[in-house]
Amino acid sequence: MPELPEVETTLRGVSPHIMGRVVAGVVVREPRLRWPVPPELHGLLVGQSLVSASRRGKYLLLAFANGTLMIHLGMSGSLRIVPVGTPAALHDHVDIIFGRNLLRYHDPRRFGSILWQPGDVTEHALLAHLGPEPLSDEFTGEYLFQRSRKRTQNIKQFLMDSKVVVGVGNIYANEALFMAGIKPIRKAGTITRRQYQALVERVKFVLARSIEQGGTTLRDFVGGDGKPGYFKQQLLAYGRGGEPCVQCQKPLKEVRLGQRTTVYCTVCQS
Repeated sequence: MPELPEVETTLRGVSPHIMGRVVAGVVVREPRLRWPVPPELHGLLVGQSLVSASRRGKYLLLAFANGTLMIHLGMSGSLRIVPVGTPAALHDHVDIIFGRNLLRYHDPRRFGSILWQPGDVTEHALLAHLGPEPLSDEFTGEYLFQRSRKRTQNIKQFLMDSKVVVGVGNIYANEALFMAGIKPIRKAGTITRRQYQALVERVKFVLARSIEQGGTTLRDFVGGDGKPGYFKQQLLAYGRGGEPCVQCQKPLKEVRLGQRTTVYCTVCQS
C-alpha cells in the first residue's frame, strides 16, 4: 500500500505540471472505486484553475475555487502526468485534462478514491478527526507520551492510529521502532517520555529520508514521474524476518500484529 512518503512523492511529482492550469476536460472510464466517482465531476472541474495542491495524511488535495478534489491511492493506485492523446491502458480509470497534459489515475484493485468536497476540506468526515502530521512541529515526544497514558494497545498499532498521528504506515512504523530500540509488542502506556522523544525523532528521520529518495519501492507503487522509489533497499527491519539483525546479527523475529507483518530484534529492541 502506498504510504505517506509515496503520496508525498506523487504530489511533488505531478503538481508542477498542473499548478495554476485550467481543467479542459474530465474522462471517467470506471467510476466504481472504493466510493463512486462523483458523476458531476466534469461539470465541477471544467473551466476551473487549480489553486493549490497539498497532502493531508495519505490524501492528495487538489483545491479549486469551488471546492477540493480528494484523491486516495488505496492499495495499488498511482497518478501520472501524460500527454493528451496517450492511449489509456487497462485500469486507467480517470483522466483530468490540463491543457496539453493530463493527470491520469491508475488503480488495478480499485481500492482508492476520488471524492469532492465543496466547502472546507478539513471538515470532511475522512479528514476531520485525523491526528497531526508526523513531520509537523505538533508531533512531539511529549504529545505521544500524553496520548499514550493508560493505553494498553501495543506501541506499533498506537503509532499507526491515524487519530494519534496521521500517515505512519506499517513499513515506517517497523523501521522507526527498530531505530528507537523499542519492541513493537510493548504496551503504548509503558513507553517513557525519553523513549517517545527518540521514537518521534526516528519517525521524522525515516519519513523525511524516504521522501527524499522517492518513497518505498512496492510491487504496485509507481511515482508521479513513472519511476519507482528507491528506499526499500535501505530497510533495516521490514521485510527482513529471519535475516540477521544489522546491529547484533541475531535473526529478526517476524510476527503478526493487527493483521500486519511486524519485524523486530529480540535483543536490540526492548
